Amino acid sequence: MDDLARLLLRVLLVPLGYLSAVIAGSAVILVGEMRIGTLIDTARPDEAAAGMFVAIGTAVMVFVLLLSVMWMVAAVGILFSEAFAVRSWMFHAANGAVSAWIAAQLFQPSEGAPIIVEGPFYVVAAGLAAGLAYWLVAGSSAGFYKPILRSPAERAGRPALPHPAPPGALPRADGPPRGPEGGARP
Repeated sequence: MDDLARLLLRVLLVPLGYLSAVIAGSAVILVGEMRIGTLIDTARPDEAAAGMFVAIGTAVMVFVLLLSVMWMVAAVGILFSEAFAVRSWMFHAANGAVSAWIAAQLFQPSEGAPIIVEGPFYVVAAGLAAGLAYWLVAGSSAGFYKPILRSPAERAGRPALPHPAPPGALPRADGPPRGPEGGARP
């Protein structure tokens, strides 16, 4: 039953982690590269309203683009981390950065199409943010067969060792350890 619950947890967490990664990557591209806040930073209210609609449309376009394209590239690192229970934040951040850079190289816009991101800086920054967001949601507990909150002794089938007595405690065979003064420790 524990394995079934863990599998269902992974089936839920991996797509949620990918969704959070796309949101983080989109935010970096929108705020960093496109400076989306400048669209609504105007003195005239009618231009601010139009800028808001353009900003929302651009955000939706970038989100849908990343959601539909990045899964093909990032899935390699995600499957590797799930198969081998790689839980390092550095691995997931590097996976995000490398995946974003590879996707930017593979899916170049055609002639005359608008370019979403120019230069590799914001591509890699978006990948790093996406990798860290994925790690926060799903990557820190990656792997089906590696239990999350158990000691190595429990995983090996042995009972966990009892905690040692604090320094300065005198061991007693017939009761709880006593302090240096001879009284029972709380």
